[in-house]
Amino acid sequence: MKIEQLYTSCLAQGAYYIESNGEVAIIDPLRETQAYIDKANSNNAKIKYIFETHFHADFVSGHVDLAKNTGATIIYGPGAETTYEIHSAKDNEEFKLGNVTIKALHTPGHTLESTTYLLIDENGKHHAIFSGDTLFLGDVGRPDLAIKSDLTKEDLAAMLYDSLREKIMPLADDVIVYPAHGAGSACGKNLSKETVGTIGDQKKTNYALRADMTKAEFVKEVLDGIAPPPQYFAKNAMLNKTGYDTFETVLKTGNIPLSPEDFEAMANHEEALVLDVRPESEYIKGHIPNSIFIGLHGGFAPWVGALITDIKQPILLVVPEGKSEEAVTRLSRVGYDNTLGYLEGGIESWISAGNDIDTLESISAEEFADRVKQGGVNILDVRKDGEYSSMHLEDAQHFALDFINENMNEVSKEKTYHIHCAGGYRSVIAASILKARGFHNLVDIAGGFGAIKKTDLPTTDFVCPSTL
Repeated sequence: MKIEQLYTSCLAQGAYYIESNGEVAIIDPLRETQAYIDKANSNNAKIKYIFETHFHADFVSGHVDLAKNTGATIIYGPGAETTYEIHSAKDNEEFKLGNVTIKALHTPGHTLESTTYLLIDENGKHHAIFSGDTLFLGDVGRPDLAIKSDLTKEDLAAMLYDSLREKIMPLADDVIVYPAHGAGSACGKNLSKETVGTIGDQKKTNYALRADMTKAEFVKEVLDGIAPPPQYFAKNAMLNKTGYDTFETVLKTGNIPLSPEDFEAMANHEEALVLDVRPESEYIKGHIPNSIFIGLHGGFAPWVGALITDIKQPILLVVPEGKSEEAVTRLSRVGYDNTLGYLEGGIESWISAGNDIDTLESISAEEFADRVKQGGVNILDVRKDGEYSSMHLEDAQHFALDFINENMNEVSKEKTYHIHCAGGYRSVIAASILKARGFHNLVDIAGGFGAIKKTDLPTTDFVCPSTL
């Protein structure tokens, strides 16, 4: 028996490869699937099953393509309805894979069809669970993402409580836990950086598995502090239910080099968004006017999904040399399949063709501190709610990047804003969006709050309310 966790850090997502006696199961595959096929072929094995733990909201699964290319059966949990062929497992149904068995445990709560897969080894021992978004390390899945359901998030949270206590907590403490996500995913609140654990460890450390916890307490705690889901979640979940264009088609139509002339013409006639995925330092020095920055080196795909509201938006790319295929691939992972091509030769070719560029003023934290002391500085803190609440600059306006499209009326084109995040990535994203909307008096703070804290500017710290 062989188990491999195939973890994609930029999505905080874990897919799994299980092999026994020449047969393979893939759990929650990524959009691009050739790597799974190659791995099986190299081991002289055949992919038999594709297990989906639920209709994923934060990425587009590769299950449809993988089934077409291998003949494998797609398995979902009870009640799953799709427009393509699947096997909808019954609760406790078992599937033979070589010398091992995979048992479907219906665990609704995160979504109605959510299913945990229990791996039983050659000796009949419970070896591991692949828990999807039902159980994370340190947390559980958010219960507010059900599609077209009349159930409330409280109803789903109550179901999750029952699922955990009836299906997962009775398992032996040494059963390994393989979750679908780790820290950085928006599918939970406080996910661990670890990506593999055990049932026993989770019983000791995960707040949601406290033995003395009532259902009412669980519902209250699991729902407390959940931010609204990113806008692309429902769209990705629907793609996972209804299918999508093949990844090969998306890559063929999106990874096309374009001359500056063709690039500009397409931007004008196709109403395409110009997406600059280079490092922020390069975007700051020079970029195509009205282009949006979201760098490949950061949480690229989730930020695209959160901030580009039309999943069918035509996109033109400005990429570092040799990174066009990676950019198209990572866009496809969250369902943004309408890439039209990339600027051949990069920004240098754009400039050589006589086109204008724009820049963004960026200053050090020390220079920023000097300006603040002189007075009259408008500060935008674009970090998340929790980051801002824990510590922020006095007089800073909180303007979370996550909700920038909804809160544009909170800023004025007549003012000059100094923008910071934690380290410098998100502030440039925010500045690029504001610039594209006609806000031109913007200054980025290099190094973000991490650098600002090293100055002597006063901050406001979070003070825990007294329990006395």
